[in-house]
Amino acid sequence: MTTALTPSATATEIPTGTWKTDPAHTRVGFAVKHMGVSTVRGEFREFDGTFEVGEDLSSSRAYGTVQAASVDTNQPQRDEHLRSADFFGAEENPELRFESTSIEAIDEDSFRVVGNLAMNGVTNEVELLAEITGTDIGPAGEERLGLEVTGQVSRRDFKMKFDAALGSGNAVVGDKVKLALDIAVIKGS
Repeated sequence: MTTALTPSATATEIPTGTWKTDPAHTRVGFAVKHMGVSTVRGEFREFDGTFEVGEDLSSSRAYGTVQAASVDTNQPQRDEHLRSADFFGAEENPELRFESTSIEAIDEDSFRVVGNLAMNGVTNEVELLAEITGTDIGPAGEERLGLEVTGQVSRRDFKMKFDAALGSGNAVVGDKVKLALDIAVIKGS
């Protein structure tokens, strides 16, 4: 078995090959401040992702898509507003896309992933932190890998125009959006 993504001898070893997301065990989530006092959390229900592990970090890459219309904050009226041109513009831009441009080791189980995120008709470079949470063999003999991926983006950088403010000056919806992905991938699926 060939392994890569091992910056040191004590690092988690990930077998080379193509790993695909396991939708039943993956969550693509986000959080944003609401009115400066609470945090609204949501997720996307429809997504696909691939992690290609090469012989070394420079030949590894990650990419995926999310269906904008699948946004779910557990509040239907808010979800409809998020699908509108004020936010994701889901009708004109049905997919959010990410493709890594570099992956570099931080320590034995953490990696900095830089790539291009396309959302609402705009593409920007983003930096994500990926932490390996485990590797194992599943009940059917399949190789599995867990990752926690975090990052932050600015809504304004993606031309999300909703910018209402309260009398206090607090934004109804904050600009900074925290990304939180709990990803399970299966090798060769």
